[in-house]
Formats: sequence, C-alpha cells, structure tokens
Amino acid sequence: MPEIAHVELKVGLEVHVELSTRTKMFTRAANVAHADHFDAEPNTLIDPLVLGLPGALPVMNRAAVERSVMVGLALNCRIAPMSRWDRKSYFYPDLPKNYQISQYQLPLCFDGSVELPPMSAEGKVNYAAIAESSEAGGQLARTRIGIIRAHLEEDAGKLLHEAPGGHAIEGTLADYNRAGTPLLEIVTQPDFRTSDEVVVFCRWLRDVCRFVGATEGILQRGHMRFEPNINCVLKLSDGRTVKTPIVEIKNLNSFKAVQGAIEYELSEQPGRWMMDGREMTPGSKTTRGWDDARSETFVQREKEEADDYRYFPDPDLLPVVMSVEAVERIRAALPELPLVRATRYLREYGLLPKEAAAIVEERDVCLMYDAAIEHGVSLGLERGRAAKLAANAILQSGAKRANERSTPDRAVLVSTLGISAEQIAEIMVLRDRGEISAQSADELFGLLCEMGGEPMGASPREVATRRGMLIVRDDAALDKWCDQVIAANAKVADDVRGGKLQAGGRLVGETMKLAGASGDAKTVREMLLKKLGQG
Repeated sequence: MPEIAHVELKVGLEVHVELSTRTKMFTRAANVAHADHFDAEPNTLIDPLVLGLPGALPVMNRAAVERSVMVGLALNCRIAPMSRWDRKSYFYPDLPKNYQISQYQLPLCFDGSVELPPMSAEGKVNYAAIAESSEAGGQLARTRIGIIRAHLEEDAGKLLHEAPGGHAIEGTLADYNRAGTPLLEIVTQPDFRTSDEVVVFCRWLRDVCRFVGATEGILQRGHMRFEPNINCVLKLSDGRTVKTPIVEIKNLNSFKAVQGAIEYELSEQPGRWMMDGREMTPGSKTTRGWDDARSETFVQREKEEADDYRYFPDPDLLPVVMSVEAVERIRAALPELPLVRATRYLREYGLLPKEAAAIVEERDVCLMYDAAIEHGVSLGLERGRAAKLAANAILQSGAKRANERSTPDRAVLVSTLGISAEQIAEIMVLRDRGEISAQSADELFGLLCEMGGEPMGASPREVATRRGMLIVRDDAALDKWCDQVIAANAKVADDVRGGKLQAGGRLVGETMKLAGASGDAKTVREMLLKKLGQG
C-alpha cells in the first residue's frame, strides 16, 4: 500500500442557533431560550401543539423569521422571496410529532459568504493586526468562508438520563420545554482548513448573532450548538489523491470541544484509511459524539442522507413571502457589527486592541459605551478624550463591579449594574476637569450602581458633593501640606532634587493622605516637583 505523503484537512460546519423570541416557532407557548424562561420547571412550557396532539395547527412566528433574515444579511446571504416549510420525518423520543417542521428545498437565506478576521496565536480575533493594518492603510489577507444556507426549523425536546443533581435513575426522563424552540441552522461550505479557523468563525458568529439580538448565545444552555463535518484529502506516494469519509460530530457546545474534536479527527482519519481503505462515497458518512473527559470522538450511528428523512411540504403552513421592502426594512435595522465597530474604535479613538475587544464582546455594553461618548461630547469633552474616559470607566470601574456580582451560572454585564450612560459621562467630565480624584471617580461609580440610577436619577455631582468628594482648590492649604511632607521626608526630597523623579510617588502619597478626598494626585505631583526644582 502506498504511503501518505500529505494530509489536508477539510471542514464544513453546521451551527444550530436557538432564537430568543418570547414564544416558540409555531405556537404561543413560552420559549425556553428567552431569558425570562431559562429556569422553567420541566414540561411547563408546553401546549397541545408542542406535544403533537390531534387537531393542533401551527402558526408561524414572524419575529423568528425577521431575526433569521437579520442573521442572513449579516452573513451576506441572499434572502429568498419565497420559502416554504417541509416536514422532516423521523422518530425521536424527544420529538412528540414524529416529524420536525424545517426548510429543505427553499431555505430562507442562501448563497452567502464571510471573510474570517485575522487570528492571533491563541486562536482569537487578532485586533492588534487589525489596528496595525488600519494605521498603515493596508488590507489584510482574509480567508473566505461560503455560506450554503441558513434555514429555520424547530428544536426537539431534551432527554435526561440522570435526575437533576446527577442522581442515577432507571430509564430516561423527557423534558419537552425545548421542543418547538425556533432554531436557525447555518450551513457552511467545507472551506475551513484548520481548527483555529473554525473556532474563530464560531466565536465571530456567536458575537454577530448576539449583537443583532437573535439569541442569548449562552453555550452552556445549548443556545448555539456546533457540528463540524470533517474529512481529509490524502495525497499518496504513488501520486493518487483519496478523500476519507466525512465524519459529523454532533452537538458541541464549547469552543474547546470544537477544536478538540477536529484535531482528534485530523490525527485519526489517515490511520483509519490505512486500516480499512474506506473512501468518501454516498452513504459513507458517520455521526460521532465527543467525549470531553477522554478527548476523543466515538461512533454514534451511520448518518442518514436527505432521502432518508422523506421530506415533503407541510400542508398546514403557508409559504414565507419576503418582499424587497420587508428585506430592506430589516437591513436598515441591522446594527454595526462587532468587528466593524471594533475596527472603528481602534482607528478613530485609538483604543488598545484588548480594550476594543472587551467592549464589543457584549452588545448592551457596547451601546452603553457609545451613549456615554455621545453624552460626554454634549457636555463639552473632545470626542477622542470622551472615548478614552468612557473605556476606562466601563472596563475598570464597571468590569470590577460586574465581576463581583457575577456567578458561575450568570454573568452580570456593566450595562445592568444600575448606572446609566449619562451618569458615566458626567463622572468622566468631573474627573477630566480635576473636580474629583481617580479614587473618588471609582467610588462614585459604585455608589451610583447601588442607587440604580436612571438617566433622570441621581446627579453624580450632587452625590459627590454630599459625600465630600469634590476637590477643594485651596492652593494655600495644598502649599502647606506639600511643605510639611517635604520636611518630614528630607532624604526622599533630596532624591527627587537629584533627578530620581520616581521617588516622588512617596511624597505624593503622603500629601494625599493629608488632603484626603479633596486632593488631586496630578495637582499634588505638579506642586511637589515645582517646589523641588523639577517642575
């Protein structure tokens, strides 16, 4: 048998996105993927249609269609002027109707493409490279990923093989809360050549879907599930080229699992071909699961082909008709997407790459940041200065308090702390004018969070005044405090006179203790250096 001279990885991706509409895809039963119903008791978000009872007729959820179109537009897809619903027939215990309403021949979104952003060594978006390219006025080489389709369907229920809390049970528990949840399935071309490319795409897609408001995107809750289709092109020593059978890895809900499953298959598929000689042919596709503990895939079943599902048009649902006007209305509502927004922050505001990346990670935080800038500008700050101050406030004072309130099961965002963008801007102005110290600005941020401020709520200036945070500009008192500290720290003062300016930090600290909340470190440092002949 010839030897394998070269191995090329090929990966296509299927991504299932649970839409966060208030109700399910074809009924007004509450949707478990909506934040209000995350912790609903099992089998409480059901009705006759979810359970497939006789006589229950489906009615399409318009909001789910519009959110799907928004995602399709973000993926540069064409939007079908008419798409229809099909029944996909198979039996699962968690699918009460014995069929799934889906789209087959006429999907809602199709024929799209995206360009992958540049990657860092850690397999994340390389904002530093974007910043450098932007400064140089150049264009980065991008990898194009084709989007075959993005079609709507309904999710199945969930089978539990152990009781809540991990207790062993006999048999299987069925929870139908998830059954009927709107599900957008996005299918790519097999254009990925490395696992890093797949992970970057998955991260980017999650950010986009969350940013347009399509999904909450909490991976631990299964809001997005990734299913890579993996095979290898083997170039042999005798000049032939063979393709290994495609393996689909089901229901991965972490980026680590996506990367691990792809790397495992890349390492194993050439050896499987050496053992059995099987090549990619119709019907050779297999489905495998991922064992996270053992870091390996395992066989689940032979993969069904489209014919096995016996698709046929659903007789109870009308086609989806999307006029040009409707599509353009949705396009006009499409927000500036995270990567474009981050690039603008780097170029126009001079943010550091890590700052831009952190701000665009969450849509609501990003909108709060923009609002704080606009309000700061209206209060007289220069736009670039406002952008820097807003980033510092949100990523330092805000992130610290958000982390304190977060739990392993629930992440708290700066945008939900209770402080408003307008209040943040007013703190920025107070600090920029030297009316409060950096320490007081942070403390004031925390106080306003505790007060649950609204745009018309507590005034930062009023709160700072009541708390004695405003800096008293008493030059005579400051002059006295500086002289007192210099006299008490003669050796340090001599060091500063000799050019060791870093030693002045101790003098500033001692003076600030005397000044208390009414002091400003910048002003104190300037006066001390002037007195010591270094100003």
